[in-house]
Amino acid sequence: MSVRHRQLHEENRLSWNAANVAHNSHKVDQASFFRRGGCKLYPEERELLGDVRNASIVHLQCNCGQDTLSIANLGARHVTGVDISDTAIDFARQLASDSGITTTTFIRSDIYDWLAGAGRSAGGGADDKFDIAFSSYGALCWLSDLGTWARGVAGVLKRGGKLVLVDYHPVSQIFDEQLQRKYPYFAEGNVQTWPNGVSDYVAETGTSPYGAFLPGVENFKNPHPVHEFQWAIGEIVTAILDAGLTLTTFSEFPYANGHSPFKGMRQIGNDRWFLPPDAPNIPLMYALSARMPQ
Repeated sequence: MSVRHRQLHEENRLSWNAANVAHNSHKVDQASFFRRGGCKLYPEERELLGDVRNASIVHLQCNCGQDTLSIANLGARHVTGVDISDTAIDFARQLASDSGITTTTFIRSDIYDWLAGAGRSAGGGADDKFDIAFSSYGALCWLSDLGTWARGVAGVLKRGGKLVLVDYHPVSQIFDEQLQRKYPYFAEGNVQTWPNGVSDYVAETGTSPYGAFLPGVENFKNPHPVHEFQWAIGEIVTAILDAGLTLTTFSEFPYANGHSPFKGMRQIGNDRWFLPPDAPNIPLMYALSARMPQ
């Protein structure tokens, strides 16, 4: 990985470290939710994950671990969460402990470093690899090299194992908050720098799957810039295919789960956010699964 990319990843780490504190300040007693067996996964990812009982799963870019713990509560044998943010992993470890969930491990690492190390340590043994690699919701825009990521995912999956990916659609990333076209779709992974850093999007959406929404940190200002990488759907799918996986499912959706990026969006059941009624629909989210050969 180039030094330039590593520097951008490290700046992203600092921005996420600050933002995670604000995000979790709005969420009421998450540990009680998970102690009761709670699962915050949406139907789209639950359907693609399928029956995870006794499965070994890695959750790539797990953020603060809430989805990781949700998968554990579905009966997975073990779930490993990996994220670059120190505050995210610290929070996830504490939340797992407070929730009494012992079938998770959380690792702080740049995703490229972890994939490279895990691929080498597995040594081809099925027992060292995972049944499922999972990633979701605002994950791929942080990847500076799709090909290296996809090959790394293939390297940590068992024969017959699968990748499950649910993410916000790159088409939706070409618009500003007013739904005016502003950014390129075909960007070939070029970097987009945001001086204001990762926002408090939890406060912006104003909802929480854990119960009451708390005011928490108000008027959050992130002191660290953040860098995203724009990839088209064709580039994402091609990277996965080139890594040796077989695409088994691909779907697009006219709504975004748990996220309201544009002015005037409407929430219609199950925390699904749709565009305003006078706006023609566009894909706001996609989901795919891909398998390693047997």
